[in-house]
Amino acid sequence: MTPLLLVVNAGSSSLKFQVYDQADAHTLAATLGGQISGIGTAHPRFRVRDDQHVRLVDRDLDPTATPDLAHAQQQLIDWLGHHLDREPAAVGHRIVHGGPWFQDSAVITPGVLTRLESLIPLAPLHQRNNLLPVQVIAQRWPNVVQVACFDTAFHRDHAPEVERFALPDRFYQQGVRRYGFHGLSYQYIAEHLGRHYPDLGPRVVAAHLGSGTSACALLNGRSVESTMGFTALDGLPMGTRPGRLDPGVLLWMLEQGMSHDDIQHVLYFESGLKGVSGLSADVRDLLESTAPQARLALNLFMYRTAESLAGLCVALNGLDALVFTAGVGENSGAIRAGICRRLAWLGVRLNDSANARNASDISAPDSRVRVLVVPTNEELVIARQTLAHVLQA
Repeated sequence: MTPLLLVVNAGSSSLKFQVYDQADAHTLAATLGGQISGIGTAHPRFRVRDDQHVRLVDRDLDPTATPDLAHAQQQLIDWLGHHLDREPAAVGHRIVHGGPWFQDSAVITPGVLTRLESLIPLAPLHQRNNLLPVQVIAQRWPNVVQVACFDTAFHRDHAPEVERFALPDRFYQQGVRRYGFHGLSYQYIAEHLGRHYPDLGPRVVAAHLGSGTSACALLNGRSVESTMGFTALDGLPMGTRPGRLDPGVLLWMLEQGMSHDDIQHVLYFESGLKGVSGLSADVRDLLESTAPQARLALNLFMYRTAESLAGLCVALNGLDALVFTAGVGENSGAIRAGICRRLAWLGVRLNDSANARNASDISAPDSRVRVLVVPTNEELVIARQTLAHVLQA
């Protein structure tokens, strides 16, 4: 039998997975994939599809049995244990923060796990959840190799002037630097463009627009700048996070008597689209709303995103292509159009079918900048990185 690889992508309220069959040393075939969504809510749901996109499972879960990610992971592993005909050869995990230590994926050992746990304060919304499945899988399949694949690794060779903050050097030596995130998504985009658009030009800005939002400047397929920095709070406005923020605002909050936990909750759960609109963190809800605050939230999001995309062109000395990806970037023509209108002075023009589903090249014939929509596939990148460790073993 050919080896199986399992990929786990754990978020704040969802748990995505994908199973790959290793046909040979260079080929991975996706078999089963799905997710448990709504973890910790009144309506958790479990969905699984096969390689032909046939729905195998689509059912509600008992919320009392799925109160948190650890319980959801246990349910998923139990289901996989009954439906996989063999134990995975390895499990790859999306880990948001690799800190200053990891420039590539790594087999998870006790020492690696200790270092990754020390980074939880830098990504409290993600890191702990990323690491929980590691512990559950180790209990179920103690001999299976587990691999950490980092969102920060793709950005680790930025130039010193890009990586540094304007702070005393002692902070840099302690790891306070601009790491960048969503690297697994950007790596997929870079590889996809190199494979399918070889004549695109070397200067690309990729915008990963979802609940978490960032953008990356790619030069010849390499990350040279990103909007996110030390934590996943920086850069573009997001669903519930503010993006770029004057640090004086945080000092003011402290002066008002707010505690560390109070401020952290505001920054991670009450800000962004949700905070400005007072209605929702979901772009779809805001687009359907007639409330003035919903329109304000969307306008702020589109303006700040366009501003940051233009700023990334400094690292590229120009722009050949703009790529939209992730949930909002792939599916919301209205948001893409609003951002591109604000970049028209750069030569960005959309065609008449820019809202069409499954469209890839949405740039107008007279656009100086190619505009593409590319669905991302972080799970495939994780699987490939995990396979590399399996082959080295």
